[in-house]
Amino acid sequence: MSRFAVAALAFAWLIGGVAGAVAASVSVQGNKRIDSETIAAYFTGSDQAAVNTGVKDLYATGLFSEVKVRREGGRVVVVVAENNIINRVAFEGNSKIKTETLTAEVQSKSRGPYSQATVDADIERIKDAYRHAGRSAATVTARTVDLPNGRLDVVFTVDEGEKTGVKTINFVGNQVYSSGKLRDLMQTTEMNFMSFFKTSDVYDPDRIASDLELIRRYYLKTGYADFHVVGSDAQYDPAVGGYVITITVEEGVQYQVASVVVESHLRDIDGESLRPLVRLSAGDIYNGDMVEKTVDAMTKEIAKHGYAFSQVRPRGDRDPVSRTVTIAFVLDDGPRVYVERIVVRGNTRTRDYVIRREFELAEGDAYNRVLVSRAERRLNNLGYFKKVRITNEQGSAPDRVIIVVDVEDQATGALSVSGGYSTSAGFIAEVAVTETNFMGRGQYVRLAVSAGQYSRGVEFNFTEPYFLGNRMAAGFDVYAKQSRVNQYSYYNTNVTGATLRLGLPVTEEITFSPRYSIYNTDITIPNNSRYPYNDCNSPIWGTTPGIYNGTTLSFGNNCLTNGEASLALKQAQGGTLTSLIGYTLGYNSLDNNKVPTSGFFAELRQDVAGLGGDSHFVRTSADVRYYHEIYDQFVGFVRLQGGNITSFGGSDLRIVDNFNLGPSLVRGFAPNGIGPRDISDYYVTGNTQGNPLGGTTYFGASLEVQFPIFGMPRDLGLKGAVFADAGTLFGYNGPTNFTNFQNPTNQWSSNCTLSNVAPAYTQGNCIIVGGNSSLIRSSVGASIIWASPMGPIRFDFAKALTKSPFDQTQFFRFTGGTSF
Repeated sequence: MSRFAVAALAFAWLIGGVAGAVAASVSVQGNKRIDSETIAAYFTGSDQAAVNTGVKDLYATGLFSEVKVRREGGRVVVVVAENNIINRVAFEGNSKIKTETLTAEVQSKSRGPYSQATVDADIERIKDAYRHAGRSAATVTARTVDLPNGRLDVVFTVDEGEKTGVKTINFVGNQVYSSGKLRDLMQTTEMNFMSFFKTSDVYDPDRIASDLELIRRYYLKTGYADFHVVGSDAQYDPAVGGYVITITVEEGVQYQVASVVVESHLRDIDGESLRPLVRLSAGDIYNGDMVEKTVDAMTKEIAKHGYAFSQVRPRGDRDPVSRTVTIAFVLDDGPRVYVERIVVRGNTRTRDYVIRREFELAEGDAYNRVLVSRAERRLNNLGYFKKVRITNEQGSAPDRVIIVVDVEDQATGALSVSGGYSTSAGFIAEVAVTETNFMGRGQYVRLAVSAGQYSRGVEFNFTEPYFLGNRMAAGFDVYAKQSRVNQYSYYNTNVTGATLRLGLPVTEEITFSPRYSIYNTDITIPNNSRYPYNDCNSPIWGTTPGIYNGTTLSFGNNCLTNGEASLALKQAQGGTLTSLIGYTLGYNSLDNNKVPTSGFFAELRQDVAGLGGDSHFVRTSADVRYYHEIYDQFVGFVRLQGGNITSFGGSDLRIVDNFNLGPSLVRGFAPNGIGPRDISDYYVTGNTQGNPLGGTTYFGASLEVQFPIFGMPRDLGLKGAVFADAGTLFGYNGPTNFTNFQNPTNQWSSNCTLSNVAPAYTQGNCIIVGGNSSLIRSSVGASIIWASPMGPIRFDFAKALTKSPFDQTQFFRFTGGTSF
């Protein structure tokens, strides 16, 4: 008999409550591997009740296919037929689901007893796994292969069939929001010609349940306090080759807040003192999210005053006639219940402490339902788990509760190959390895290598989300990046550096992130036959006019006519070490960080360079964005931005320290196309191109409305946009006289020599700066935006309305990329 069989019988014997003696006379027949004494031990008496119990317990072991009992005189004769033992469980025909995944799904196990009922149930389990993978048409059969000594192999054969996803999502009862809008809120999408690229169209009951919650929260957020989902029905239709999902809703009416009161039944806590924590006020549209955030904030605040068992209960008195709701936040003492234990189950990879640290309570603390709900939301938002479910169990005493956290780990690593193209950066490709739950510790690790037409680089990022055991993210970045000369730049740069950073959450919306960075920037100006940008100083044989074949220099044939870098740029050549400390203060109330439709985003960044190194400046920038849904899926967007950089300590700013802006400020302008430029040869050649010099101050504003493209499927991801931009960049404060730089032996000369003047026709000693004014540049345009399966793609068409004579415009701009 196998060791497994003995262990199984012994275990079943123990849990079966067999405490008495074996029946006076038990005879066992038919057994081959299992000892007669072990089987007989299940029969503790000869009466019928004891015999029935013994038969039941033997079946429960799973080791027998048949158990019969008869009496012969005073003896109990037990006749058994043993199940075969499974040698191995194998799968054939599976490619979409790995064998390891299917092995975990089935109950038939190697070295376990064979049971036809278990195999039949396993077939259904495998079908369920394929249904969750979007292949409801999959068929599964099982066969056995007999082996010596009562052993056999169980082989499941799978015909995976074609993908059967969600064909149609229908809504019934919705009047306020269109079905297209509600479908956009869902993670589940409909099948279309892009189904080859996506998995979001796979029918998953758990995901549908999550989608219904997203829809419910959206309605509550927009004032429909009576909203509820009446029902959800999913039917597989072989005729259309997919699921038809019908969701029935009841919207109710939209409520406004009539008044908000705080009722405190706690001694020493005045309700009015908590009013600053209320996120709603009279006249506002009712918002369920703001109610929830108010409850969270009040719960934490009163806990600080020693009311560990207090409860904050929101109460809404609705008046459907006036469509108003009176909100009361009631503070009461709750039952004195303590947390006895927090039990974590199901985590095969993520470490316990990663889960436990999301709780703001521990063993021995007062139980608080609000804090438990918050922990559940945080765990779901981590992205480490397929599902998270928190339940309570009675503890060892009436005032003790056990918190049970059931999780299911999911893959958190990714190998991505990304590619893209933009009119400014050209083609670029990136290979990145990312792990968001490194070794189950919840750490973020990323290594990326990129290469493109004009740039290449390598970067390593590491983030510890709970530094020193506190809710504070800490991390570092190490990088080396190179950009090469292109149509918008006359120089090459090599940047190597590192950044140390912290992320300190102040509130749910506000974060403060200090950082320290040190990096070296090396600037070189190419000077070769393809890019002769410094041949006035270092002539190139065969390229620079006047140095070969007796070529005569002239106004239109000299070292300037094939392109020459500005004197300001030449002075900036070489390496510069920058050591700076800075911070970012951010506010984020967006409803969705990727595709926002409402909310604010504001960011203030400030850096001070001068902690050693060669640079000394203070750089400040701000970016504010506001999103608002004007109409169903028509989203308005306002953006304000500005910045300033100022040197100190008697040092000058290099032009690469200045702000060099273009379409990121005002669309319709080329990269580095706005602001001060070196136009030294404009007055002699009429060339308005010039070298960009950058500015020290900028500000701008953008208005944009995004809308669906009518007639196109909603989940195709195509949107249109119209926009208007305005902004300016000015304030070049660098030198214009480079006499000493051009002729270092003549330290006392300050006379300027013009460029392109006979007889040398070469570069002079001074530059002329154009476009250095606060003139507002403006543009209008339209865009096509595609959230494609290959990544976001955007086409911008913009017409500049006002500009400086020396600005460079760009009517069309394209950006796009992919990850797969």
